[in-house]
Amino acid sequence: MPTLSDLAVRHTKLSEADIEWLHTLVSDWQLLADLSFADLILWAPLPGTQRRTVGGESVDEPEGWVAIAQMRPTTGPTVYHDDIVGSMVHRGQRELIDTAWSERRICREGDPDWSTGVPVREETIPVRHAEGHFLGVIQRSTNLSSARTPSRLELTYLQSASDLAQMVAEGRFPFSGEPPILVRSPRVGDGLLRLDRAGRVTYASPNALSAYRRLGLHADLVGAELGRLTATLCYSDEPINEDLMIVASGRAAKETEVESGGTIVQLRAIPLIVGGGRIGALVLLRDVTELRRRERELMTKDATIREIHHRVKNNLQTVAALLRLQARRLRVPEGREALEEAVRRVGSIAIVHETLSHAPEEFVDFDDIADRVIAMAGEVSAPEAGVTPRRTGTFGIMPSLIATPLAMALTELLQNALQHGRPKRLEVVVDAQHFEHRPDRRERLTVIVRDDGRGLPEDFDLDNSTSLGLQIVRTLVEGELSGKLSIEPRDGGGTEVTLSIPLPAA
Repeated sequence: MPTLSDLAVRHTKLSEADIEWLHTLVSDWQLLADLSFADLILWAPLPGTQRRTVGGESVDEPEGWVAIAQMRPTTGPTVYHDDIVGSMVHRGQRELIDTAWSERRICREGDPDWSTGVPVREETIPVRHAEGHFLGVIQRSTNLSSARTPSRLELTYLQSASDLAQMVAEGRFPFSGEPPILVRSPRVGDGLLRLDRAGRVTYASPNALSAYRRLGLHADLVGAELGRLTATLCYSDEPINEDLMIVASGRAAKETEVESGGTIVQLRAIPLIVGGGRIGALVLLRDVTELRRRERELMTKDATIREIHHRVKNNLQTVAALLRLQARRLRVPEGREALEEAVRRVGSIAIVHETLSHAPEEFVDFDDIADRVIAMAGEVSAPEAGVTPRRTGTFGIMPSLIATPLAMALTELLQNALQHGRPKRLEVVVDAQHFEHRPDRRERLTVIVRDDGRGLPEDFDLDNSTSLGLQIVRTLVEGELSGKLSIEPRDGGGTEVTLSIPLPAA
């Protein structure tokens, strides 16, 4: 399905600033849909040539309309079960849309529409930019099939929706210059308070009242000055937090959290500014105590895991230092070489754990690990060999379950290339590529380690090789990574080792 930006760029003459304003509106218009108990469709004007004057203002008459966004209510039944986005209508097919655009006003005329077998009340709201020009029209469609005598809550919702619709028509909603609303912001059904101009509560939904009860409120919430009451509940022994009072009194379009007695409540204030003056505010709130507790637990677990990785890295470095010290004391060349290989293997694992100790999750940027492993291999090689290891391609982000064995395998292959290469001007290249495996549609990582050394012996057989390094690589690749390993001679001399490893789903 095409996006709002795609449709606006393709079919309208809206500027980038206009499209950004519509994006801001659409990111928060679930609030209007829920308060209205209605579906919302945003229509943008198709380019037209007719012009007329309305109230001294020159108005373009579009040749038609394109639906660029749609929202269904969570508080009532929907009217449109199918998606309308991308649909186009000619001028004259939707009279209320044409009238709202031409006369720059909210249109509520007409009887319910029964064409679909369900009574639907249609309203249209012109969308005005904060700078004054109009961008489109919102069609608000209400399913009246379950109409009944409205409750106090529903009447408050509808009045609030009417105020927000007027703000949209005046270019006062969404709020210009305010940060974007978070996905986890309180919704209408979580809890709603309606405040008057002085910041006193005129209506409190049952969920909102329950949240304040958990904060420690014992008196009636209706009639209370919300800013001062909230500050008193949360800061009884401390100076009053002015920022909290500004949000809780509805004077600023912001969000905050209040905590008292172990309960955490998230508040979002929406000033209602109609006709140039503030008439009150809506305050949406939600009890996020359990959510914040789980987030703190996850942060504690993440910190513990990172500390474990840090300690494992330190322990591995200690083991490597002890092995290196023991190797220096040995006088048998074979034993010294075996211990030095063990030092490199332990070092490659330590690099992974060091990276994980700084990562917020069990995922690492393997490009950094590969570069460090390659650099370590170049540092331990003999200076006279003239080794120039380098990497091409990208490994990307990988889970630790793949990173550790892959780092060890890469270390073994680089060490093997250095040991059996030519003594002069040896070049080792590590090439990483990502492919999609056709049969199972899984992404596979292909790692190629190639050198221009002496090459493979004529009787080389991977299955019968006695090399400890190759046996380790084969066990890691085929056993732990469920991949494939192949070793082939290169044209012109040298060896090419290919690893093909399936990657987990993103």
